[in-house]
Amino acid sequence: MKLPRTLVATGLLVGAVAVIGLTWPDLVSRTAYAIESEQASATRAQLNAARDLSRAFQDVAKAVKPSVVNIRSVAKVRPTGPSRVPQEQLPEQFREFFGDDLLDRFFQRRVPPEGLVQQGVGTGVVVSADGYILTNNHVVHGADTITVTLSDDRKLDGKVVGTDEKTDLAVVKIDAKDLLPAELGDSDQINVGEWVLAVGNPFGFANTVTAGIVSAKGRTGIADPSMYEDFIQTDAAINPGNSGGPLVDLEGKIIGINTAIFTRSGGYQGIGFAIPSNMAKQVMESIISGGKVVRGWLGVAIQNLNADLAQSFGYDGSDGALIGDVTAGSPAEKAGLKNGDIVVEFAGKPVKDMNHFRNTVAATKPGTKVELDIFRDRAHKTVTIEVGELESRGVVAAGGKETTEDLGFTVQTLTPELASKLGYTENEKGVVVTAVEPGSLAERAGIQPKDVVVSVGGEPVKNMNDFRAAMKKQDLATGVRLQLKTEGMKRFVFIKR
Repeated sequence: MKLPRTLVATGLLVGAVAVIGLTWPDLVSRTAYAIESEQASATRAQLNAARDLSRAFQDVAKAVKPSVVNIRSVAKVRPTGPSRVPQEQLPEQFREFFGDDLLDRFFQRRVPPEGLVQQGVGTGVVVSADGYILTNNHVVHGADTITVTLSDDRKLDGKVVGTDEKTDLAVVKIDAKDLLPAELGDSDQINVGEWVLAVGNPFGFANTVTAGIVSAKGRTGIADPSMYEDFIQTDAAINPGNSGGPLVDLEGKIIGINTAIFTRSGGYQGIGFAIPSNMAKQVMESIISGGKVVRGWLGVAIQNLNADLAQSFGYDGSDGALIGDVTAGSPAEKAGLKNGDIVVEFAGKPVKDMNHFRNTVAATKPGTKVELDIFRDRAHKTVTIEVGELESRGVVAAGGKETTEDLGFTVQTLTPELASKLGYTENEKGVVVTAVEPGSLAERAGIQPKDVVVSVGGEPVKNMNDFRAAMKKQDLATGVRLQLKTEGMKRFVFIKR
């Protein structure tokens, strides 16, 4: 008699079990054990990985903490004016960023009654065996005395070697032996997602270590527009008192100096900012060697590109920096740079945007000759330029009657009388914006009253006749490029319906 296949198969399996001397329950039990063993092995591997990371944190904390110091500054209150900056006079960016009680909460400063003293508390990090310390400018600004407390509780007098308001950095010097300096790393090599540790004295709790990751790089627009910004963003807990402390990688190298937080409450909310170590190193070395920060300068007003503005120049992409104006007698003018040039590369490296270009030039030693790859007249061109030295200059801001109804602004010829009232020479030519309609294309493009239109679509404008003739050649459907002059500096705007 022929058995069904299922029964034959079962018989074979049972026979196999019998041959190896196992009962069916034994086989099931051993199989379950094997599965559980594999899972346990996987769990052990995960635990080992977690322990390895934990040990890495421990090793970094142990290596860095001896280099981190507490800085306490004391300034005598001088009755020469208001004892503090009124909140309404704070830059809008600071009030929006930190809240209306910025001075009290973030900088940990309390302004005492007249005749007493004002104290500030922050952090610093020893970066050399001979006692140089990196910290924030706002930690030591205006201080009459500075006390530095080391990790071994030694208290020493600190001396400010130099400060730099444009980056919010300062260098302090102490005289001490047996210092353990931390090593400055290469912030350009840090990647988003990498583990980092922040060390400091938040709310006065000395040698506090927090862990997180690099959340973003190249953050700008955080504080004053005149500052040099290229912040590393992190979610490692940073609180008032952490200012000036180090942000380090898993090798224990400093990749940033903690300087600011985004907060609605005054405390940690997951967003902190650090000045990149490469920027800090350049500023520190300049202060130590020359007593001041020396920056490169080209003499151009620059702005970012958008897709429409780039297309109007025949340029593919939005990377690069657009030159809106060239300063007379500057290195840029001597090298032949012109309004409307787009800087694509600086010294062989791509230019990302206006801020990146500005920081790169500033970090270049004056007297250095570099090659620029620029885009002009729909073609690339190489220009050699010798970088000058930036001196103390004002902040460069990239920003009968006839109404241009489609655009939404009113202009008239710039007469000598008008030019004089606006602070220009009597020979200044163009048409001046006298009114801008709310919600119009002009307003959305950033055009404001008192702006002077000096060119339309690349054609010079000296008066209303030039303006009308140039505008007749333009098509709002494809867009109109205007060059404006505001307070002596030129910039481009692009308007499209």
